[in-house]
Amino acid sequence: MSAPVLLAVSHGTSSPDGQAAVQALVDAAAAALQGVVVQLGHVDVQEPDVAASLAALPHGSRVVVVPLLLSAGYHVHVDLRKATADHPEVHLAPALGPDARLARVLAGRLEDAGADDSPHGSDAIVLAVAGSSDDRANDDCRAQAKLLADELGVDVTIGFLAAAEPRLATAVAAARTGDGGATRVIVSSYLMAPGYFHDLVERAGADVVTRPLLDAQHGMAEAPAPELVDLVVQRYLDALDGPVSSSL
Repeated sequence: MSAPVLLAVSHGTSSPDGQAAVQALVDAAAAALQGVVVQLGHVDVQEPDVAASLAALPHGSRVVVVPLLLSAGYHVHVDLRKATADHPEVHLAPALGPDARLARVLAGRLEDAGADDSPHGSDAIVLAVAGSSDDRANDDCRAQAKLLADELGVDVTIGFLAAAEPRLATAVAAARTGDGGATRVIVSSYLMAPGYFHDLVERAGADVVTRPLLDAQHGMAEAPAPELVDLVVQRYLDALDGPVSSSL
C-alpha cells in the first residue's frame, strides 16, 4: 500500500516571492519524504483550494493535510475541517505553531539582523504576528512569543497586525519608551513568507525588521531552515495514525 499523500495547505499570497518561498518548503519536505506524493493547496488567495486539491487525487486516496499555518484559528478549526469532512481517508494535522523549532528559526533571523539578545542587551524584541478574530490563534502566537523569549533568554513582547491588541505599531512605540530605554526596537517577523503582511511589518516603525520564516527575492527562494522542514515532516508522520478529520 502506498504512503498517504501529504497535502500541504498554505494561506496563499499574491506575492511571487512569497509563493516561491512556500513552494521551496514543500519541495524540501517532498525530498525528505522519499516515496510520498507531496502537493500544495491553499485556503485563500491562490488556487488550487483544498477542495480542488483533494478532488484532483485518485478516488480513495489516503491523505494527510498539513496546514502551513503558524496558529490554529478559523482556517484550521473551520475551513479545513469543512473542506475535509466528507473525505473519510483524510487526516488533518495540527498547525505548525507554536513550536520550539520555530523559536530557533526566529532566533536565527534575529541573529542575522544583528540583534543584541544578551540578558543586558539594549535591543527590545517585539514579535510581529498576523492576528486573528479567533482568539485560539492569538493564544498560539502568545505561546510562541514565550517560546522565543525562552530561547533568547530575554523578554519578548507581541504586536498584532490585525484583529487583536496591541497592534504592532503600538507595541513598537511601547517598547521604545518602556523601562530600560531600548536603544533599538527589533521586530521579529513571525510570518511564513514575504507578502502583504510582511510589508505592514516593515512600516510599523521598528529600527530593524527580521526576514520572515521563509524568504525569497525576485522569485528565487532561499533554502528553508532545516527546522521548518523537520516540522512539516513530523506533522505528517504524527498524523498518520491520528483520527480522520471528520471525527476531530
